[in-house]
Amino acid sequence: MAELPGLGKHCNFEQCKQLDFLPFACDGCGNTFCSDHRTKDAHSCSQHLLSSSGCEYTGARGYTCSLSDCGNRELTEIICEKCQLSFCLSHRHAQDHSCSKLMEETANTVSKTAEHVHQIIASKPAVVKKSRMSAKSSKTAAKVALMKMKLHAKGDTGCPETERVYLRIYPPCQCKKDPQPMFFSKTWSVGRAVDSVAGRLGIQNNNNVQSAKKLRLFSSEDGTILRTDCAIETLVKEELIFSGSSVILEYVENNSEKLDDISVYKIS
Repeated sequence: MAELPGLGKHCNFEQCKQLDFLPFACDGCGNTFCSDHRTKDAHSCSQHLLSSSGCEYTGARGYTCSLSDCGNRELTEIICEKCQLSFCLSHRHAQDHSCSKLMEETANTVSKTAEHVHQIIASKPAVVKKSRMSAKSSKTAAKVALMKMKLHAKGDTGCPETERVYLRIYPPCQCKKDPQPMFFSKTWSVGRAVDSVAGRLGIQNNNNVQSAKKLRLFSSEDGTILRTDCAIETLVKEELIFSGSSVILEYVENNSEKLDDISVYKIS
C-alpha cells in the first residue's frame, strides 16, 4: 500500500510512537497522542504531574463526632441545634448524644413539676412510709436521671448499648460509699447484677454462705425486694423499675422481703 505522507501523526508517548490518523492533542503538555494514550494519566503528562504535586489539599478532611467514645467522621458538618456541637449521623439527635442543653431543659421542666408536687405534699399531713410514685411519674424521673447516668455509668463494656439498663445503686449503709451509676444487660438476672455491683464496689458478698446475711436489691420508692431470680428485662416490662431508676443494695436476712426504713439512704 502506498504511503500517504502528511496524514496522521505519530504518538509522542515514548513506548508507543504508532501512527494515528486521528491524533489527540494534550491541553497540558501540547503533544499529540493516540487514542490509547490521550489521557494525562495514560501518557504521564508532565504538566499535569507538576500542577498536581504543587497543589496540596488543605481543606477539611471530615468532621469528627463530638461524642467522646465515638470517633466517626462525616464529610458534611452536622450541628446540634441545642448545644451547637458537631456529631455523626448516629448521634445527631440530642437524645442520642445526651445533649447537655436538652438535659437542662428537661430538668427545668421536671423541677417545676417537682416543686408543685412538693407544695402539695407540704400542705398535707406527713406520712411515715413512702408510697410508690405512679408509673408515669417514675418513668419521667428515670428518663431525666438516665441522661445524667449515661455520662458516668460503669458496667460490662461488652454489653450492647441496645441491651443496657442504667441504675443508680445506693450501697449498704455500713459501706459509707456514695451512690454509683451503673449499667447491666437487660437479659441478666437481679442476682447476677448484685454480684457485679459487689465486685465493682469492692464490698463483701456472702450470698453463697448459708448462715450469712444476703446482699439484695430493693426498690428505692417503697423498699420492696427485687427478687434475685427475676430478669431485669421483666422488672422493666412490669414497670417495677426503669432504665434510670435508683435502687438500694443492702445486707438483710435471707427471708427479708422489704426494707423498713428507706429514708436513711437519702434518695435524691
